[in-house]
Amino acid sequence: VQLVESGGGLAQPGGSLRLSCAASGFTFTSYIMNWYRQAPGKERELVAQITSTGGSSYYADSVKGRFTISRDNAKNTVYLQMNNLKPEDTAVYYCNAAPGFSWGQGTQVTVSS
Repeated sequence: VQLVESGGGLAQPGGSLRLSCAASGFTFTSYIMNWYRQAPGKERELVAQITSTGGSSYYADSVKGRFTISRDNAKNTVYLQMNNLKPEDTAVYYCNAAPGFSWGQGTQVTVSS
């Protein structure tokens, strides 16, 4: 199993980033997929979730209305579109299936002016 996150970087408050997670080694279309984040000194938290077909999603209250999770089952890829970014969104972002596999390396998102 391999989960490779990308798309992070430095963004200004109010800016946008789009994260991607390329998955391999398992039947992607059979799994719910999640995005998590871990800020310095804090526990990893679930940010967004999407069902196997993409028909339903869940968002943490802290990102609801700003982040959008989507997936392309033909490409075994899940995305996280992040708009109106805030400094408190600064964290390492990870994707994983539910139930989960070993974690990837994550992608750093830093929101700062």
